[in-house]
Amino acid sequence: MAVPKHRTSKMKKRQRRANWRLVTPNMVKCSHCGEYTKPHTVCKACGYYDGKEIVKKEA
Repeated sequence: MAVPKHRTSKMKKRQRRANWRLVTPNMVKCSHCGEYTKPHTVCKACGYYDGKEIVKKEA
């Protein structure tokens, strides 16, 4: 079993934990309906992507 030989300093411990933050997902407005969606994906509300209808949605 691995046992540390030296005590980890506060600075080293905090540097390691500095990247534990939560990241909010990037959201963009759909150019067709204005609903917020993830970038580079088909809009779930209207079915448009890059100004073209990809998925037919009923009104």
